[in-house]
Amino acid sequence: MTDRSCPESSNPDAFTHLLEAMAGGDFVVLTGAGISTPSGIPDYRDSDGVRRGRQPMMYQEFLAAPESRRRYWSRAMLGWPRVRQARPNAAHQALASLQEHGLINGVITQNVDTLHDRAGSRDVIELHGSLHRVLCLDCGRRSERDSIQQWMETRNPYLAGVDAVQAPDGDTLLDPAFEARFQMPRCPHCDGERMKPDVVFFGENVAQPTAAQAMAAVERAAGMLVIGSSLMAFSAFRLCRAIADRGKPLIAINLGKTRADDWLDLKIEGSCEVLLPRLVQRLTP
Repeated sequence: MTDRSCPESSNPDAFTHLLEAMAGGDFVVLTGAGISTPSGIPDYRDSDGVRRGRQPMMYQEFLAAPESRRRYWSRAMLGWPRVRQARPNAAHQALASLQEHGLINGVITQNVDTLHDRAGSRDVIELHGSLHRVLCLDCGRRSERDSIQQWMETRNPYLAGVDAVQAPDGDTLLDPAFEARFQMPRCPHCDGERMKPDVVFFGENVAQPTAAQAMAAVERAAGMLVIGSSLMAFSAFRLCRAIADRGKPLIAINLGKTRADDWLDLKIEGSCEVLLPRLVQRLTP
């Protein structure tokens, strides 16, 4: 069953099905980039699940050479302010409200923007980490991104005012001519040069404790609601497969194709900013 325009008035059966499924309060929610695009953070894929623009930096490439890390950090320094300034939208706030009223039993997110936390969701499982932290690959200690950002801006004043097009996950499209002079961040704990955002890169595996935590949430749940994800990343797809294998309902609110379309019990193609607040309105006192 698919409702392409979304609001309950255009397909009351779909919305009623969603209300009935969510009323039990035992669904886990899995979110992707589509929930954060209204907050100004670009997504990776179009409605057909095809990746937009260039290939993102792979984990192996990041590790391989200082030049790769210099390219990453020079672009990321310019992209971070938009991520830091992004604010939760109505969809994030609606999920926090549903959790507060006991109508969902948890949130798993593929996003690295911390907008769920800032909206008030509790114990969010961050499958892919957070851009708000930086990990030193030499000593294993973490630092706040804002402090690393300040370090980079102080030592790279030539990039002040450079206009770069925003890309997903705090990346930007920067002319390579700006990269050669860039001074990369160093660890404030050990002075190491191999600093990495505390996120899962393409080609990198989700940390085993995080993967286990997400699977445990799936096993406890009565079903899953997917919001704003094409499910092309295996870390999210496997959770949907686990729900389907257990015969639990799988529902998606997503604009476009998902990798799990054949397993969905209900798919609503519409704005999560519109639909989730309506769920709150109908399901809460």
